Amino acid sequence: MIAPKPDSAKGRGSLVRLVRGFRRDLLSALPQRLYRAWMAEYRNPLVHSFLCNDPKLVRLILQERPDDFPKSDRLREGLAPLLGESIFVTNGETWKHQRRIIDPAFEGGRLRESFPAIWSATDATLARLAEGEMDIEPEASHAAADVIFRALFSLPIEHEIASRVFRAFKSHQDAQPIVNLAALVPLPRWLPRLHSARTLRTAAEIRELIEELVARRMEAIRKGTAPDDLATKIMTTPDPQTGQCFTAPEMVDQVAIFFLAGHETSASTLGWALWLLAANPEWQDRVAAEGHALTKDFSAVSALKVTRAVFREALRLYPPVPMMVRETVQPEVFRERPVPTGAQLVLSPWHLHRHERLWQRPDDFDPGRWETPEGKASARDAFIPFSAGQRVCPGAGFAMLEGVIMLARITAAFHLSTGRARPIPVARLTVRGRDGILIRLKRREGNE
Repeated sequence: MIAPKPDSAKGRGSLVRLVRGFRRDLLSALPQRLYRAWMAEYRNPLVHSFLCNDPKLVRLILQERPDDFPKSDRLREGLAPLLGESIFVTNGETWKHQRRIIDPAFEGGRLRESFPAIWSATDATLARLAEGEMDIEPEASHAAADVIFRALFSLPIEHEIASRVFRAFKSHQDAQPIVNLAALVPLPRWLPRLHSARTLRTAAEIRELIEELVARRMEAIRKGTAPDDLATKIMTTPDPQTGQCFTAPEMVDQVAIFFLAGHETSASTLGWALWLLAANPEWQDRVAAEGHALTKDFSAVSALKVTRAVFREALRLYPPVPMMVRETVQPEVFRERPVPTGAQLVLSPWHLHRHERLWQRPDDFDPGRWETPEGKASARDAFIPFSAGQRVCPGAGFAMLEGVIMLARITAAFHLSTGRARPIPVARLTVRGRDGILIRLKRREGNE
């Protein structure tokens, strides 16, 4: 089955047309030739960007010399109202300090401790889902938000503050339809950065609610009554080099990105994975069989080999973060072409994962590719759904555990079939369906 993708624009076009295209959809605004190109340069009075698909360049930027290619300050400008100085937007020593505190919370042993939160959130999802045709995206979003609150703060999504954060975040998503536009089409530095009133209002509301959660947890830690969850682990872990823990304001910034990255990206991939199974019954039956055999014993997760391959294929075809942006701090030469200081370097999982010279049948849904030598070689060169190198997502293991468990259990409980319309991917905060992702659900026998 060929997985749908948007129709790409033809030709370079003017800056005005490019910006207008980005405002409609970031993915379709870019030309079809990028699915074969190793590098593409865009240059006009406002933009000097290089889209890098060459695996050697990707490794150079993300793994070999990451400090020479920091995240763009312009990215911070667009996300500052919500994320402040979170680990997602910082660079240098600030980022390293944050990472030294956060990484221990997501080490392998901690995943076992998060397993009950994922299982309970999935129980709640299965009880909430109904038969019939539906847009699965809101349900996936609800489920992923429930996981994050249970794992971070030991609170179900029904908790008053958790539900208010979830509602406010949905409004914030609507106010921020384009991912990384400010970094891809940089404005002059002298031009004031204006955020819509709705963006500022929803960001402030989310941060106020997170401040309340953080304050309550700090008080519980002081009293010795705090649960042993991710929030407690992060808030009580000192930087091994400085001995400093996060302050309350710093923790608010980190919780904001945990919720954004851990909820929005997981929801995106789960929605697409369920649709891909609805469109591919033979793989759906295999995932359902694994889900039926799954127990509450954490060690049973290792048996979900087919489900894991399906989830990885969903990450390949529909990477939740379609593009990442870095910036040069000195002149470089890429593929015998000069790259000036301050140029924007665009790394596109969307194009890498469907690159016609790096994958066999790149638009085909084929989870079996992950067990072939060719597929494994392609993955080494061109599979970066969680980035790579020192800035790889610290929650990547958590996201895989959550996604695989939820996918297996939902598929075991419901037979999935495609809805009346084929979804068309667009880039908002993450890759979503332009008009949602329609799926029909019917409870399997024995799951009434």
